[in-house]
Amino acid sequence: MRKPTKESELNTEPIGQNLIKLISNLCFSVFVLSVLIFTAIAITYQPPDPWLESAPSLTKLFTQTENATFKIDDSIVKTGEDLVSSLVPAIPPALAPNPITETDDSIVKTGEDSVSSPTPAIPPALATNDSAVKTGEDSVSSPVPAMSPVLATNDSVVKTSKDSVSSLAPAMSPVVAPNPVTKTNDSVVKSGEESKSSPAPAMTPALAPNPVTKTNDSVVRTGLAPAPATSPALAPTPIVESEAKTPKSDCEELKHMNCSDPRVLLAIKKFNSKTFKSIVILEYQTPVNGSKPDECDVAWRFRNKKERSWRKYRDFRRFEFGIGVNCTYKVIHTGRWHSGINARRPWIRPNPKFTRPIRDEEINDTIPTLLETNFRKGKYLYYARGGDYCKGMNHYLWSFLCGLGEAMYLNRTFVMDLNMCLSATHSSSHKDEEGKDFRFYFDFEHLKETASVVEEIEFLRDWKKWDKGNKRKVPLKKIKSYKTTPMQLKKDKSTIIWRQFDGPEPDNYWYRVCEGQAAKYMHRPWHTIWKSKRLMNIVTEISGRMDWDFDAIHVIRGEKAQNKQLWPNLDSDTSPNAILTKLQQMVQPWRNLYVATNEPFYNYFDNLRSHYKVHLLDDYKELWNVASEWYNETTLLNGGKPVEFDGYMRAVVDTEVLYRAKTRVETFYNLTKDCKDGINTC
Repeated sequence: MRKPTKESELNTEPIGQNLIKLISNLCFSVFVLSVLIFTAIAITYQPPDPWLESAPSLTKLFTQTENATFKIDDSIVKTGEDLVSSLVPAIPPALAPNPITETDDSIVKTGEDSVSSPTPAIPPALATNDSAVKTGEDSVSSPVPAMSPVLATNDSVVKTSKDSVSSLAPAMSPVVAPNPVTKTNDSVVKSGEESKSSPAPAMTPALAPNPVTKTNDSVVRTGLAPAPATSPALAPTPIVESEAKTPKSDCEELKHMNCSDPRVLLAIKKFNSKTFKSIVILEYQTPVNGSKPDECDVAWRFRNKKERSWRKYRDFRRFEFGIGVNCTYKVIHTGRWHSGINARRPWIRPNPKFTRPIRDEEINDTIPTLLETNFRKGKYLYYARGGDYCKGMNHYLWSFLCGLGEAMYLNRTFVMDLNMCLSATHSSSHKDEEGKDFRFYFDFEHLKETASVVEEIEFLRDWKKWDKGNKRKVPLKKIKSYKTTPMQLKKDKSTIIWRQFDGPEPDNYWYRVCEGQAAKYMHRPWHTIWKSKRLMNIVTEISGRMDWDFDAIHVIRGEKAQNKQLWPNLDSDTSPNAILTKLQQMVQPWRNLYVATNEPFYNYFDNLRSHYKVHLLDDYKELWNVASEWYNETTLLNGGKPVEFDGYMRAVVDTEVLYRAKTRVETFYNLTKDCKDGINTC
């Protein structure tokens, strides 16, 4: 039997399997397409849910009234004039009162004058311009048909009258009553019919003054008093005069300022949204009374759009109000930063004898404590002090984040020392200064929320307490060289891994642990490091005092300006005249200009003051002096010892204010052509 060749084996493929694969691929494609379509619809569709709308929309929803009918009734309403009594002879059509239609602000008067003797009829008069046209007869001698109506086509005042009609009836029917009065669009309509009397040669008492009704500044005349000696139907009608009081306008209520009125807060929100565009206001407090009847103080919490953190800051300002259109409040004037002192929260002066940090509403940088049982259950990574101590702040952060990153990689709690040493480059004494606290410069509260850390003193106390109270010691592993990589310690089950850095520099630097192969497995958690909330409060206050509308320039001088070898042009390019020439090309005159600089001489930038509103950090010394909130809180944090506002704190505040400016002018990118790190390093 002949064996099949290789080509025949390759060509024979099962058709059923290919068909199943094709159908499955098609079904999967349809499923993926339907999921994408459904997702797009779910994202873009926004149902008109009134519960998700603003407070004014909810108010409108609950207070609006609806008409039960679906059609507007435009039919003509019949009045008493349209009825004819059967007891009186029928009145000719010429005598029937004509309907009055008023479409503008003209005043139309219709009525009948009392007559004594019948006379021939007078043809109607037409008014077609702004003149006042009056038609009628004072007296008539013979009964004639009524006069035709008078038409007013513009702002003219038209009066029409009908002759009295003498009839053989002894009395006038009660149905011939005065016409009702209709008032539309501020016009005054006067209508009525004179009571019919027998012909007489002289004027009868029927010409008594018309009864007048005053309603909301419009005068309505309803007819003339009938003549005496007639039937009871023509008896004198009492004259009624009533004065309707004008309803109080809503705007009169706004004259008495009520700061708790929701309309006040609505006006403040509208004003802030248009004025402070660089911040996001998260919540408001209820406004309170200011120092004057038309002023209100209000406090709110906000965050800056240019800040990565979601920390909230406080501001309270004073607003002066007026009455706007449609009887609403409008902001006429607003105070400066922290001007609404009545809305400020009460501040309690701390007790200097109380050395332990207190729990604050906005700042919670208290040291976490460990229970004895929790201490044994945990696993820790402990770094002993190495050569990074008293180095620059950048060096310190580079090493600290290396140790914190290793702790995260090993899934352990990092034991950190809150005591720091400030290098001589940032100290006023130009010497290394120990005894600084980590919480002076960085946000310990945020670090606790994003990483598992424990303070060194608290950790050592719990460690000793455990060893004294238990026969079995805590499992410990000491690492004496940075060459032991974190990958080798990944599976270690000891409770404490203690890294010791006893070698000479640079082998005793913490960051050496993260070099080499370890860099591929560990990453420095930069997101855990935020600047101190106390320093950021100073930044926020400086920016707020300039109403968040300012430009900034960063001028670097100091040692770099003196080093002509590495920065040959820096000194001349940062001279006052050179700075002014560059600023005039980039910043508009008389803008708020914040100067962030390390120049020690305050008056160095005086020539800029003739063109700009110059602000320097030293202009805000009251924010960290002995009466400031920062001074009190840091003193309390430092065990009652005053804390100096050192060079690194100044650099932090200067840099953060610079980042919030609308226009930034940098030294090494705008003022000079020298490289930032020296010559030939660009």
